[in-house]
Amino acid sequence: MTVSQSSSWAPRVADRDRGRDEASEAGSQSEIRERVTQLAFGGDPQRFKEFVRVLSEATPDGVDVILRGSAVTGHKFGSDDPFDADGPGTSDLDVTFVGGDMVMLFREFHIPGVHSVPLSEEHPFASPPLGPLRDRLCEMTSRAVNLQASASLVQSLR
Repeated sequence: MTVSQSSSWAPRVADRDRGRDEASEAGSQSEIRERVTQLAFGGDPQRFKEFVRVLSEATPDGVDVILRGSAVTGHKFGSDDPFDADGPGTSDLDVTFVGGDMVMLFREFHIPGVHSVPLSEEHPFASPPLGPLRDRLCEMTSRAVNLQASASLVQSLR
């Protein structure tokens, strides 16, 4: 699911196990938006809208924002465990910035200068400039929010 400067979300889900696009299996854009709203925002569309607004304001022109993972698919990666299977707020949200110079805000990478590690509990210093945004998003959602950046080329290959 993608947010652009116009805050328009569209499904974009990669099935890492099978290496194919799973957007059609995840449902239509409205089905995915409803699933994310229910799972990650307690069914409150205003909370979801505020999350999108904060991300949009923090994202430069020419950068797409993709929400990936269990909030989109409804189940944890690599298993059939549902989102928040271990209780409310236990599943995280995975946000990836694609394009622009967002990778330059990171100092830890899977592929140097091309695909960052996520700014997360596991990598708390991956992107000091994005720390305040991550803190705000975590507070808004009462759950961990992981921020990552990829060059457009990397996301196209996924």
